[in-house]
Amino acid sequence: MELALFDYELPPDRIAQYPAERRDASRLLVLDRASGRWEDRVFSELPEVLRPGDCLVVNDSRVIPARLLGRLAGGASVELLFLREVGDRRWEVLARPAKRCGVGAVILLGEGQARVVEAGGAGRRVVEVDGIGSARDFLHRHGLPPLPPYIRRYRKPGAEDWERYQTVYARHDGSLAAPTAGLHFTPALLAGLRARGVEIHALTLHAGPGSFRPIRATRVEEHTMPAEEVVVPEEVAAAVNRAKGEARRVVAVGTTVVRALEGASDAEGRVRPVSSHTDLFIYPGYTFKVVDALITNFHLPRYTHLLLVSAFAGRELVLAAYRHAVEAGYRFYSYGDAMLIL
Repeated sequence: MELALFDYELPPDRIAQYPAERRDASRLLVLDRASGRWEDRVFSELPEVLRPGDCLVVNDSRVIPARLLGRLAGGASVELLFLREVGDRRWEVLARPAKRCGVGAVILLGEGQARVVEAGGAGRRVVEVDGIGSARDFLHRHGLPPLPPYIRRYRKPGAEDWERYQTVYARHDGSLAAPTAGLHFTPALLAGLRARGVEIHALTLHAGPGSFRPIRATRVEEHTMPAEEVVVPEEVAAAVNRAKGEARRVVAVGTTVVRALEGASDAEGRVRPVSSHTDLFIYPGYTFKVVDALITNFHLPRYTHLLLVSAFAGRELVLAAYRHAVEAGYRFYSYGDAMLIL
């Protein structure tokens, strides 16, 4: 399957640079797969659209301030995105510009430093940190929110980004990108959903660096999905299985939740509790066993998120809905508006 089949035209001014004034004031495009029709709504109206008994599953991963700005001994600026700890005081990072960060390079980070000890492809480096104590604590003191690069101020996030590039129910540190479908929820909206009779459950999937990278292969099947840490608690698996057994809808908030639930399911579609990693790559042709409805943002072409959405609703219908969203002035990508696919 050619990746170019999933391209679409998007005027640059449709890319949201700031979040909506209120989280739940974002627009909501409700797309019905059975009829092929859509409806323009507002996200705060979600309780009116969902049914009593729906099982809503969110991702409670918390975005870590993983981006650090440093400089080489000669004064050149360097940016490091801390990915994961790989040993005693050693971290895998993405370095930019990578060509300045060969093995042996020393990057000054405030009162500490990071020395490059291994070099890999696509800007990946292994650094050994020194003089900063716990790297995790240092990130929380000096790191920046890892905004995606299409947000023009991503190198200098604003004060609002510390709050708004995080869901209100984020609990467990680990993501390098926000589960953006969840950014529209407020405590009041969650309370309204519960009053409506909607169950709300949380799992954890820590979004990794793959969220920042487009698919490089020309054919979809040639792409390899990076593994990401996932935890589906026993009580969440039981709640989802109970909903399926009672013919109630399982509504996933975001593509990360879809991948977590589908990846944790067996051949019969029963979800198992897991604490491991998933590299499940969902693209058209995949048969969904668990998820019945999906809340998601509008995604970049040539990214895995759009392929998953196209697998769920059909490529032609999704691209037609995207064309409507462009014409109707919807805001796209991380800080943009949302879709509910039924």
